[in-house]
Order: sequence, then structure tokens, then C-alpha cells
Amino acid sequence: MPELEEHYQDLKSTVAEFADKVVAPASVEHDRNHTFPYEVVAKMGEMGLFGLPFPEEYGGMGGDYFALSLALEELGRVDQSTAMTLEAGVGLGAMPIYHFGNEEQKATWLPDLAAGTKLAGFGLTEPGAGSDAGATKTTAKRDGDEWVVNGNKQFITNSGTDITSLVTVTAVTGVRDNGKKAISTIIVPSGTPGFTAEPAYDKVGWNSSDTHPLTFADARVPAENLLGEEGRGYANFLSILDEGRVAIAAVATGAAQGCVDESVKYARERESMGSKIGSFQAIAFKIARMEARAHTARCAYYEAARLMLAGKPFKKEAAIAKMVASEAAMDNARDATQIHGGYGFMNEYPVARHYRDSKILEIGEGTTEVQLMLIARGLGL
Repeated sequence: MPELEEHYQDLKSTVAEFADKVVAPASVEHDRNHTFPYEVVAKMGEMGLFGLPFPEEYGGMGGDYFALSLALEELGRVDQSTAMTLEAGVGLGAMPIYHFGNEEQKATWLPDLAAGTKLAGFGLTEPGAGSDAGATKTTAKRDGDEWVVNGNKQFITNSGTDITSLVTVTAVTGVRDNGKKAISTIIVPSGTPGFTAEPAYDKVGWNSSDTHPLTFADARVPAENLLGEEGRGYANFLSILDEGRVAIAAVATGAAQGCVDESVKYARERESMGSKIGSFQAIAFKIARMEARAHTARCAYYEAARLMLAGKPFKKEAAIAKMVASEAAMDNARDATQIHGGYGFMNEYPVARHYRDSKILEIGEGTTEVQLMLIARGLGL
């Protein structure tokens, strides 16, 4: 694994300190009460974390996607909910505007999103269209100078907070010559009549991350709210997901490393049968395997990010990183809970939260099975 350049290392260290001193203490209460960490998000905005990969002309920090990933790893180490708020806010919320928006759309929406004073959602998944996103049923029909949006979305992050400014929605806008659906992307601002963020989900984990089902009932938005080329919405969102897999791999790597750190700490302190449990080979070897998983996950997302920034194909590597890292997080959470024994089942211990939180990493932004499919395709199978 290559040594980080100084500016990357400085960022990583700064976010690590913030995660330990600010995020970790606040996350306990927010997880327990299922509340959104507005005060933490505001501080992340002040630090420039939401603007890391965007140019300064749009209010960003002029960094890149790898810088964002390093920040996500450090946040994921102590609290996945906070990390996912940033990951979804930037990678899924703001990135579609940056990549596919025209200059007016970028000027209108990006500065607040890059500042972290506003958040955006990524409206792709539907009740009948998860891994099969091409099965989208939400429609957007042109009526004069407006789009009329109807349909439902589910599991949409950052879609119902007090600072959510918009959701980008994939919707069927016509039929192609080959008979397949033409899917486009429409910007639907919060507060649009007919757009409702339904009550938040009661989830197993990520309790302080904001997640809602969405309903669109004759929601009218201006025709200029079309994001990108009409009929290219599905392809555009797939490219966003490729980038997002690098980011979520970074979150998962952080979670895997957090489980290692907590287990090492516990094994050095906990005594059984007159000895620190870390002196028992069974415990030491289990933690050694956990460290190997976290290291491998980190190498995988570093490589995917390297290819992305070099402008080279990275779809297969992003899928590998997402799969390896999410499995590392889940496996490490299970092992860390076992090492902690009964204490590992108590929510006051960070490993218990990682145990609850990590499973969704193997599902969100493409299930493990989808990643395997993408890897196989990358091999020409």
C-alpha cells in the first residue's frame, strides 16, 4: 500500500481527531434516540468535508474523491451513520448535479451542498426496483413547461432532514426505439407540492442516518429541472454508483478497522483465568485475521480510487473494493462481538453498534451478488 502524500495524511489525521473527539461521543446518544446529528453535520460542513471533491468555483475545497474516501474511512471507524450522511450527501446527492448538471443547475444547488448547509438525496431504489433498477416504474411526463412526477422511491438517504434541499429522481420519460424504457433524471426540490418524504424507517442499524420512503403524486417541477440528457438517467446513475462503491468501501474499511481497534483495546484490558485475554492465542489470532481483512479492504479501495482519479476503467475494481470491504466489516463486527463476550451485546460498546450497522454495507449501493456479477462481467464472463 503506497504511503500517503502529505496533504492526504494531514486530512486523514484531522478527520481522525474530529471523529474521536466529536463524532464518537455524540453518536452514542443519536444512535440511542434515533436522531439526526445536525450539530455534527454542521461542524463537518465548517471543516469543508462536504466540499472535498468539488472545485472552489462551486464552493468546494478543490480536492478529489480519494480525499473524500479517506475522510469517510475515519468517520466510519467510529460511527457509520455519520459517515453515510457524508457519503450519501456528497457521492449520491451532490455528485449527480456536478457531473450532469448544466452551469445554472450547478450554480443554484452546489454551493449549499458543498458547504454542508443543505443535503440532497439520490432517488433510485423503488419497492419493485432494487438491484434491477431498470424496472423503474416512477414516471415523469412533460406537460408544457413542466414535468409531472408520479411514483414511489424507498430507502432514500438524506431525503427527509430539515436541511434537505432536493432529491434527484430517476423516472421513465418515454420509450426507446427498441421498446425499452427511456429513463431520465429529474431534480425535485424539497417542498414541491405532491412530493412527500414519508415517516422514517425503523431500522436495525444506521439509526442516526436519515432514511425515508418517498411519494410523488402529480409533483410538478419546471422543465429545466431535467438533469443531464433526456433518456440518459439510468446510465448516468450507474456511473454514480461506480464512484459510490469506492466511497462506501472506504466507510466499510473504517468500520472493519474500528472493530480491530476496539478488540485490541479490550484484549489488553480484559482478564480471564489470571491473564489478559490478548495473551491467548485464540484471541490474538482472531484479531490478527481482523487486521488482515481491514488492510486488504483498504488496499482494494485505494486501488479503485487510483484508477478512478487516473481516468482509467475502474468498475471491476470498485466492485471488488465494495465487496471485500463490506464483508470485512461484517466479519470483523461478528468477531469483535465474540471477543467482547457478553459486553459485545451491550449497546454501550462500539462493537455492538458496528454489529448492527455493518450488515447493510453488504446490501446498499449494490448487493454482494451484484458486485460478483460486475466482477464476472469484468472478466468477460
